[in-house]
Amino acid sequence: MAKPRVHVPLTVVKTGVAAPSFAYAQQKSEEEQMTTSIDYINPVGMHQSTVFSQGVLIPAEMRTLIIGGQNGVDERGEVVSNDLAGQTAKAVDNLIRVLEAAGGTLSDLVHVGLYIKGDSDFTPGFTEWMKRAGAIRNPPAVSVIRVLGLVNPDFLIEILATAALPVSGR
Repeated sequence: MAKPRVHVPLTVVKTGVAAPSFAYAQQKSEEEQMTTSIDYINPVGMHQSTVFSQGVLIPAEMRTLIIGGQNGVDERGEVVSNDLAGQTAKAVDNLIRVLEAAGGTLSDLVHVGLYIKGDSDFTPGFTEWMKRAGAIRNPPAVSVIRVLGLVNPDFLIEILATAALPVSGR
């Protein structure tokens, strides 16, 4: 039977540095640490997936990073590929750059929204995502939505995301 909730503890030390709970536990005393957690909600009786969670509960002590729609474009805004795999690869790379600029990683994602143009097979795009994300221990909630078109007629995918980051970065 699957557990309905998974708690991911973080240790937030008074210096404002946060890391997985095992990283600083030996360096700081208990009174200098405060534990908070993100709850990954996967109720019993629902599909249990290794690639997405049914819901994610973010504690108030964390920063929420809202990542705008990322497309398969380079730094000049030019589309990098005419196929879904190439555009997905670049869109995920762009997403990673935003995460890193805020001090995060793909493991900090709590929600990912994928907007896919038309009814093409998403397998090539999923393959590119998995090359970068791999097996995230606690995968985010995921929404995949097919749309008639995106703002640029050459766009085949747009990826929106939300990440939960420690208050003072890593």
